[in-house]
Amino acid sequence: MPPSTNITLLDGLDSSFKDEFRKHANIVELKKGEPSFMGDDLEKHFYIVVSGMIKSYQISFTNDKEQTLFFYRTGDMFDTIILLDGKPHDVMYEVYQDSTLVQLPITLVREWLITNRAFNQKFFPYLAHQMRAMEELATDLSLNDTMQRLIKLLLQNMDKNNPSKYNLIPSLSNKEIASLIGSVRQVVERHLKEFRQKGLIEGDKRHLEIKNIEALLAKL
Repeated sequence: MPPSTNITLLDGLDSSFKDEFRKHANIVELKKGEPSFMGDDLEKHFYIVVSGMIKSYQISFTNDKEQTLFFYRTGDMFDTIILLDGKPHDVMYEVYQDSTLVQLPITLVREWLITNRAFNQKFFPYLAHQMRAMEELATDLSLNDTMQRLIKLLLQNMDKNNPSKYNLIPSLSNKEIASLIGSVRQVVERHLKEFRQKGLIEGDKRHLEIKNIEALLAKL
């Protein structure tokens, strides 16, 4: 791995660990839409996103309904489930944007979690963040209707303190937004149209502005 490659996970770690990390890391370049992570690849390798976007999702082959789980962006890591339990993970991945990844042997990352306390202290807060995101998704799908889930996503998209959702919407189609909140494109478009007509939001997805946050919050 080129020494110039910036990996935030390495911030604050000692130089000997950084040298070992770079010794074993490979740079992987993936183009949007191309096949990726085939076979048992994710049981052998662990990935950190340097740039671009990787989507993880599940799909029902009986009704073709799709539920997006994460959009992995710069600094994100996967597959943390396989890393921890070593078992296959029933999740599909898509290269959503041209991406650059760091690829590491998953057995070595497991060893670092045991032997390197500084690496451990970097990894587990990130894992907790992922778990909270999954908990929030499960709660939203169970307790909130589609409009409420869309409003929460809009608000999180404007919140710099929510790195997993901040400035995410401009990169997504309405179909992808629907998949992220467990709905369909037509419903999302209808709600967005209503929000614009009522003066709650303004502009398109790339230049979205919330005009009346109080009214949006009142709908939650």
